[in-house]
Amino acid sequence: MSQGCGAPAQTVTLPVGVDLSSQAIIQGVVTGTGGTAYARLLDRTGEFAGEVVVSDEGVFRFFAAPGRWTVRIIAAGGVTRDVEVEAKLGEVTQVSIDL
Repeated sequence: MSQGCGAPAQTVTLPVGVDLSSQAIIQGVVTGTGGTAYARLLDRTGEFAGEVVVSDEGVFRFFAAPGRWTVRIIAAGGVTRDVEVEAKLGEVTQVSIDL
């Protein structure tokens, strides 16, 4: 039996049916998490916009409005890392984060 909110699996490959012409996507791979990690999306003022669990492979993805964002990785032991990104309509902004 499947559980959860029905969100697409966090994989490097985009889910079927994603129309990039109408999306700005931020996705990345996190290494060195030491266990469960979370990716948090903050707007340009630092306000919380969303959060996902980083997959076992270290992958996360956000569908965001175009503009400047901060991706905050929160990992075991209180380790955090912030990375500023620019999301653009019709593009997948790739982020690699090593903790």
